[in-house]
Amino acid sequence: MSKLILLDRDGVLNKELGGYVTTPEAFEVLPYVVTNLKRLVDAGYILVVITNQGGIAKNLYDHEILRQIHAKMIAKLAEYSLVLSEIYYCPHHQDTGKCLCRKPASIMIEKALARYKVNPQDAFMIGDTPRDMEAASAVGVKSYLVESNQDWAFAVDEILFASKK
Repeated sequence: MSKLILLDRDGVLNKELGGYVTTPEAFEVLPYVVTNLKRLVDAGYILVVITNQGGIAKNLYDHEILRQIHAKMIAKLAEYSLVLSEIYYCPHHQDTGKCLCRKPASIMIEKALARYKVNPQDAFMIGDTPRDMEAASAVGVKSYLVESNQDWAFAVDEILFASKK
């Protein structure tokens, strides 16, 4: 049976800037990410990113710039033989209209669970905002709230311990 790790992007995988990451040059993978992801992959977890990218709706960057930012992230992780199986993102923002995909809505998580045929109890969300926790909770996925830009090895420790039970 498949196991899934759902990861918020900004503040968890890359440096939270306090605003939007609007260029590939501003994107910086946090130093502990590779070690944490390797431990999860070695334990058989599929890695999926679930991220709100409201800067698109605000015209701060576009889908192509976001593709370039994600390509940089993918390339950096590939240097360590790490693969993100999917990146789901919501390009909307509550200031510009309503949508069904923006966290705290759970649709992006539901898509990942369905695509990889994972039961919610075999999935974990790691995020740095209450909306990440709310999205996970809505579909029965256990979540770990971490501080932005801080090492989340404790969450990996707990996930790996739970998976041994």
